[in-house]
Amino acid sequence: MAKPSFSCSACGASYTKWSGRCEGCGAWNTISQDVPLSAGPASKALGARRGRTIALSDLATDEAPPPRTLSGLDELDRVLGGGLVPASAILVGGDPGIGKSTLLLQAAAHFARAGLKTLYVSGEEASAQVRMRARRLGLGDAPVQLAAETNLRDILTTLETEKPGLVIIDSIQTMWADNVESAPGSVSQVRAAAHELTSFAKRHGVSVVLVGHVTKEGQIAGPRVVEHMVDTVLYFEGERGHQFRILRSVKNRFGAADEIGVFEMTGRGLEQVLNPSALFLSERGTPSAGSVVFAGIEGTRPVLVELQALVAPSSLSQPRRTVVGWDGGRLAMILAVLEARCGIPFAGLDVYLNVAGGMKISEPAADLAVAAALLSAREDSALPAETVVFGEISLSGALRPAAQTENRLKEAQKLGFTSAIAPAGGKTGTVAGLQLARPSDLQGFVGETFGAG
Repeated sequence: MAKPSFSCSACGASYTKWSGRCEGCGAWNTISQDVPLSAGPASKALGARRGRTIALSDLATDEAPPPRTLSGLDELDRVLGGGLVPASAILVGGDPGIGKSTLLLQAAAHFARAGLKTLYVSGEEASAQVRMRARRLGLGDAPVQLAAETNLRDILTTLETEKPGLVIIDSIQTMWADNVESAPGSVSQVRAAAHELTSFAKRHGVSVVLVGHVTKEGQIAGPRVVEHMVDTVLYFEGERGHQFRILRSVKNRFGAADEIGVFEMTGRGLEQVLNPSALFLSERGTPSAGSVVFAGIEGTRPVLVELQALVAPSSLSQPRRTVVGWDGGRLAMILAVLEARCGIPFAGLDVYLNVAGGMKISEPAADLAVAAALLSAREDSALPAETVVFGEISLSGALRPAAQTENRLKEAQKLGFTSAIAPAGGKTGTVAGLQLARPSDLQGFVGETFGAG
């Protein structure tokens, strides 16, 4: 059993037994017995030793925003919330071969040229391979320091000696901590490596970027706690058959979440796309049945993308429902509402839905555009080429307004669209040169647009 301890509440002096007067400060009746800080088992309890008092502040305390370093890549700076914050930990995930290493090597070169001391530590490639990629991308003269190492203890010792401003670890699954008895890439190793690197970043004011592998479901491999440790979680998305890549922020303590940056894969590496709406619609030809332009919002940026639908007779007992870039469960709901509320069946018909350009859409404001694409394909009737559609569909068949309607309409007007279909209600300002149709329910939309319902 642990021996009791006593301390003075005035000066903090410790004693092994109680006395009426403190020998340290001379105060009377200030010595009391210390109680344990936790009530757990004796082997795991915090014990009776007192800690220091934490300084507190109120919500009205003024504090300057953290300084930021710009990379020179506007799309990357946008996703980070306005630039790189010192002592921040960033986790970047994506499918193999999608371009994570290429993007981070380009970012490292831009930060290094901006005056930030940058280290690139590769656990998957030799330094010669990284140099070959840098020369191919035209970055051979960038003052980036390279290392090929997986021993976490050696990496931390080197960082403490070099004192960089930014370090990129590619990847966290290859790091090996010698105090953990498990193989590299295991849950224990990934958790330990992420904790050590994140703690080092906070203590020494170094920004750390961790590259993470993803599972078959598209989630970052390893324990979920890693995403809670870091300040920012970015996903690098895209289809290998398309040249577009989307850098999406799903967590950001220093900026807006769900912000996206758009890049195009070229022979010279990743080129940033400053106007993604124009690029996503650049290959859109003459109006065709099943093609509808959706005005979406990604983070704070309005983005126009093309939705493509195909409805064909099926010889199967259970028709196909194939979706690329959208939620398959949401498609099933739209088909059910069209049949139940508008009397338009899709039984015996295969349904295919695709978001052009490799874009992935998650917001419910795409419901009305999907319904328009399905009806256009089913009726073989094309919508006007200069029309954008957006709005949410409820199970009752009512249409709900989407957020940031005015921003969507302004983006459409800027790209030359002359008409829009959006639900009635909500805050909508007038946009010059844009004709707005505002149906109140899905049945009215079907009747006005396709002459049915």
